[in-house]
Amino acid sequence: MTEVVTVVDTGVANLASITSGFARLGASVRVTADPALVRGAARVVLPGVGAFEPAAAVLAERGLDVAVRDAVARGIPLLAVCLGLQLLCEASEEAPGVPGLGIIPGVCRRLPPGVRVPHLGWNRVEPAAEARFLAVGDAAFANSYGLRDAPARWTPAWTVHGVRFVAGLERGNLLACQFHPELSGGYGAALLARWLGRPVVSVAMEQRPAGLLPRIVACLDVRDGRVVKGVRFQDLRDVGDPAERAACYEAQGADEIVVLDVTASAEARDTQVETVRRVRAAIRVPLTVGGGVRSVADARRLLAAGADKVSVNTAAVRRPAVLGELAAAFGRQCVVLAIDARRTAGGGKGGGGWEALVEGGRTGGRPDAVTWAAEGEARGAGEILLTSWDADGTRAGPDLQLLGAVVGAVRVPVIASGGVGTCDHVVDAFSAGAAAVLAASVLHDGTETVAALKAELAARGIALRR
Repeated sequence: MTEVVTVVDTGVANLASITSGFARLGASVRVTADPALVRGAARVVLPGVGAFEPAAAVLAERGLDVAVRDAVARGIPLLAVCLGLQLLCEASEEAPGVPGLGIIPGVCRRLPPGVRVPHLGWNRVEPAAEARFLAVGDAAFANSYGLRDAPARWTPAWTVHGVRFVAGLERGNLLACQFHPELSGGYGAALLARWLGRPVVSVAMEQRPAGLLPRIVACLDVRDGRVVKGVRFQDLRDVGDPAERAACYEAQGADEIVVLDVTASAEARDTQVETVRRVRAAIRVPLTVGGGVRSVADARRLLAAGADKVSVNTAAVRRPAVLGELAAAFGRQCVVLAIDARRTAGGGKGGGGWEALVEGGRTGGRPDAVTWAAEGEARGAGEILLTSWDADGTRAGPDLQLLGAVVGAVRVPVIASGGVGTCDHVVDAFSAGAAAVLAASVLHDGTETVAALKAELAARGIALRR
């Protein structure tokens, strides 16, 4: 009989991602908010994604805090992921005065101001030699807070982003990960398998120091359930099935997938949830979804369907408060502000500014895209997805002036989108300060593959996840 993995429903987590990760390993998964089922479970998962205060409140209101403590006290195997690790601690600076479960001694502290926060992307996990579950490898992180010191009698793993902090902790049958194993490709799948007690063949990892890696992101613009692509958001052509394309790009080495429903806002409808479910079932890396997100309820539906982050454009321009609402509910690491920027009249290559467009590039929204990026960060955005309307689909290279202006205006990570056609373009974007580079046309048409881009970038001395 297959052992059942019981996932605690905190009300804010990316439940589809964690259940999909275990389902791929053949495990039976049950999601519940019933304390009795948690107490009687064979294995318990406290999942990630969310903000500390609302998640702690849900646990307390449902009696799940006591149930989790009881499960740990009885030695039931427990896996805590990202926010789950932080909830096991005594407290977090994210929510002063709000107690955690107190299972792990210590307080989670905000990452230092000298680096871009949230800490989003792939970083090296370096465990102590005696670790049973944790292994050396690159894992997907999405956090603004972390535990700086490993408590006594716990086996730690470490990573670095401005400061060294705990990437994972083990003690007995309890495994707590600051990263997301369910989103960490083959490395994460092997970790979940070890926690389930399955045999795993160890894979040697290339040596490198810990540090956040630049990302290559594959973008799927979707209309009516199909991937489409055009030039400057016009003349869209069909280029395939979203789930098939996503799986293909992950296999090539894509660090993240972005799905944008390009007509949802213009047609005043929700993003197609079934497309999100199909894509999530096909991949093991982070998934950002945008298009038609107007509220916390919209975002919650997408997270439940398989998104790990939500992207907001039109709704944020029209009602900027939605960024703060999303950050309060899910944490700013879950909130992506998408900006489609077009050069304004007189703004040639030598100067000028950019306006922010809405409704899939159809109409003007904000007169100054750079100012809007800074305001969006202040209101709660944890990442900027910056698309150059002028460069989109041209493969003529990114708008480096635009990219530099936005990178200089914010302290959150910036994804550069629009114009990528060669490896030189990717290098230029990283050199201009992009944390990640988004590619679409060049991948859809087979001109390049993610694997080929990464190989050439590595040959030029740029460290990437391989």
